[in-house]
Order: sequence, then structure tokens, then C-alpha cells
Amino acid sequence: MPPTNPVATSERQFHAINPCPRPNLRLVCFPHSGGSAGYFRTWKSAVPEGVELLAVRYPGREERLCDPFAEDMRELADSIAHACARFDDAPLAFFGHSLGSLVAYEVAVRLSARYGITLRTLFASSCAAPWLAPRLGLGDADDEALIERVGRLGGTDMSVFDNLELRELIMPAIRADYRLLDRYTEPATTALDCPVHVYHGTDDPGVGAETVAAWSRATARAFSTRAFPGGHFYLAEHLPELARDLFARLETPPAGRPSRSNLLFVLG
Repeated sequence: MPPTNPVATSERQFHAINPCPRPNLRLVCFPHSGGSAGYFRTWKSAVPEGVELLAVRYPGREERLCDPFAEDMRELADSIAHACARFDDAPLAFFGHSLGSLVAYEVAVRLSARYGITLRTLFASSCAAPWLAPRLGLGDADDEALIERVGRLGGTDMSVFDNLELRELIMPAIRADYRLLDRYTEPATTALDCPVHVYHGTDDPGVGAETVAAWSRATARAFSTRAFPGGHFYLAEHLPELARDLFARLETPPAGRPSRSNLLFVLG
């Protein structure tokens, strides 16, 4: 009898963008501040055969609109790690963008410490190392301050804020994520037993070479970075090249059920 697909028991936590009944690799993507699982829908065409692509559904948006927002990073990472621990039928990988990089790192630490899952590679994107993550004090800011911040980062159709109904729907998630970042005062300090690779844009106003290099503390293994032309959302313009680089570094393993100690983990 074939093993039960863990996605079926984790529907609320993950959006299956590219379902795969018997994956060689499972890639889980973590959205940015104010973002949702739907941001990664365009990745479907860039996924190699045999890779299942999932995106994390943060509470308080899309299919989880009625779920309360996480109060802090610990609460959010604990719940996601518990859900990810069920994925023991294939190697596991994470890609996190911006805030998603911090969430994914915290989840990786918990997977190792609590569930014995050793990661293969951690990919982070457009994010300073956890120890340098900025606390901007925007969690309790007014709408205009948050909108101005979103505009500086780019990657968002700012016209959505002109529609009052859409604005009322979007702003709570943005504010909740910045509040979570403000409260992220005690990041994990664990050096993961896997390589770490960081992507970033050359013109990102908040993520420079030094803050990217600091991610080297997150690993006891190999560390590397790669810059793409563009700003905070460089990946929107360079998805095909980014995906090729990411999956080449992963070297997707052959099919088969791995032991928990040999699971892959990718973060970005």
C-alpha cells in the first residue's frame, strides 16, 4: 500500500503549487512580509520533474484568513516545524524570501533539535542574517508609514492601496508581519549542519554585502552567496536563472524513501 501523501494532512499549512505523488524532492517556499503562498504560483513552470513545490500559508491570509496572526516568531516557527516534520517520504528543501528567510531558518533549527532532521542546504533570499535583522518599529505604525515602506522595497502594485476594500484586507497582514519582526529579539544561534547559500539583489536598499556575509554564522558547513541585478524583489525578473542555480546546487537526489537523518532542507 503506498504511503500517505503528507500534503493531504497539511492542507491548511501549505499550498501545493506543483503536487507530486512520489517526489524526489519537496521544496517549501516561505513568503515575505505581508506576502502569501500565492506569490510563488509563477514558480510552477520552473520546477524540475519529480519536485513537489509547496508554499507556506501564514495565518491570517488567503485560505487561512480567519486564523489569528502569530504573536511572535516562536509561535509561527513551532507550528510550521511541526507540520514539516510529517514530510518524511522525500528529501525536504526550503526557500525563504525576505522575512521568509528568518522564518525558515528558525524552522530549520527546530527540525534539527526536535525531530532529528538534518538539512542539506539552506537558501536565504533578500534578507540580512538573523542577528542583524532590522527592528523597524513598524508593527504599530499607521497605514501611511507601512505603505511607504512597502513602496521603497518595490515588487508590489501600489495601486492596490488606493482601493479601500483591498487596503483593509491587505494591511492587517503587513502590520502583523512587521510586528513579528519587531518582536524577533532573540533569534536562534544554531549553526546548522548543512551548507547555507544566500541570494540578494545588488540594489537592495536594506540588504548589503556585510549583512549577507553574516549568514555564514548559520552553518558549520559550506557557505556561499550570489547577487542578481535588481532590488529587494530581484527574483521577479530573474526567476528562470534563479531556479536553475537553486536546483543545480540541490542536485536533486534519486527517488526513494530516505532516513530522517538524510533529509534535504533548502531555505531561501
